[in-house]
Amino acid sequence: MPLRPWDREQAWLFPPTLDELLAADHPARFVAAFVDALESATWAELGIMPEGEPLGAPAYHPRALLCVWLYGFMTGVRSSRKLEMACRDQVPYWWLTGRQRPDHNTLWRFYQGHRQQMRQLLKGTVGIAMRLGLVDLAVQAVDGTKVAGNAAKDRSYDEAGLQRLLDRTEATIAELEAQNEGGDDPPPPRLPQQLAQQEELRAQVQAALKGMTEEAAPLRVNLTDPEAVLMKGRQGFVAGYNAQAMVSPLKASTAGERGLLITAAEVVSDPEDHAQLAPMLEAAQENTGQRGELTLADGGYLSGENLAVCQQREQAVAMPADPLPPYHKESFTYDAATDSYQCPEGQLLTLSHRKQQAGRRRHPVRVYRASGAVCRVCPLFGQCTKDRQGRSLEVGPYDGQLQQHRAWMAQDTIKEAYRQRKELVEPAFGILKEQQGARRFLLRGLAKVRAEWSLLATAFNLRTLCRVWVAAPQRWALAGS
Repeated sequence: MPLRPWDREQAWLFPPTLDELLAADHPARFVAAFVDALESATWAELGIMPEGEPLGAPAYHPRALLCVWLYGFMTGVRSSRKLEMACRDQVPYWWLTGRQRPDHNTLWRFYQGHRQQMRQLLKGTVGIAMRLGLVDLAVQAVDGTKVAGNAAKDRSYDEAGLQRLLDRTEATIAELEAQNEGGDDPPPPRLPQQLAQQEELRAQVQAALKGMTEEAAPLRVNLTDPEAVLMKGRQGFVAGYNAQAMVSPLKASTAGERGLLITAAEVVSDPEDHAQLAPMLEAAQENTGQRGELTLADGGYLSGENLAVCQQREQAVAMPADPLPPYHKESFTYDAATDSYQCPEGQLLTLSHRKQQAGRRRHPVRVYRASGAVCRVCPLFGQCTKDRQGRSLEVGPYDGQLQQHRAWMAQDTIKEAYRQRKELVEPAFGILKEQQGARRFLLRGLAKVRAEWSLLATAFNLRTLCRVWVAAPQRWALAGS
């Protein structure tokens, strides 16, 4: 077959406009529509004057810079240097900036100066979806995922490891100082680079050791990012953070597809999820203005305290519990009149003493114990208990609520509803990590990482809203919403 004419030096017969180079349904156009629709109050919250300053050298328009960062987070480009290259090489960024080319310093200064305030944009995306009637709050799912920080896990040390590192550093400094002694030669104007690095490391280790003596100090500290915690994820241990997200589905009729929307996002240094349920429920309700009818959470959130909070909030939260072992304390019958328990074999356990629960959640616990002589001759001795002093039960203040929750979770309707969890939050984390590059945070420090995760969630919502904008433009009224 014949070949088309091909010439790398082909000139334009008619110069094209930027608008011709970008498809009408391109996501960059939606980002621009979103930014252009921001009200003056929102710009004030961001700490930005979109009209510019009356004096000084001309600056890049903040609308263009915000568009660049939002579109970058949507497409997995989160580095200021990569964004600089994109503004030079990629048509969507040409269109967003009007073919201007902000350098990485300009982009970074804008991001650094406003990233904390940009956390408000997540609530803005949720508000738009709510006003357009897109969000289905009949069910929502919360979960956490471990995201590596900008720190190597082998830079995490316990107190003994820090002391050994300090000793090695002191020895290295002494050796380098001896090598740099030059007799009558004048001292150098500045420390040699290797010696300066070692002295900086010594100061860093000394500060970390001092911090570990404080109350509630972590057992290990990372020298690269002191707020990153060594925690276990699906790919092994990482020095990072616990990133939380509350996800709701779009209504089934919306644009003919079931999309997902992040209604709340947060990052903590605590590897456990227990303490995050109540804050995430509150944040999601604040952002949506409504309370989710049913919240789905994995077993990592299940605790008596959380059940009490959910009961107080009158909010249904489905959290699976581990299967009970044989002769668990829930198989014992409590008699309120005598304040005693009866075991499955009919033996009596009376109140022995009270104590404080061990671990992080210190609650009063009542301890009930059976007679050791009776238990030792019981045919179930060795299965029910191996304690020759007799079987004991530790009863906390939330045991009744835990038992009621197990019975509620055993209902077929609740089991069926809980199966939706894997269709909500897990795909959201997959998109964030695989398509938006959120497998690792680029910044260091909890406050900076929180802002980064919030902007990732904002970009996730913009991706969802963009699909609705493309599929159902007739119902979209972004500027007036």
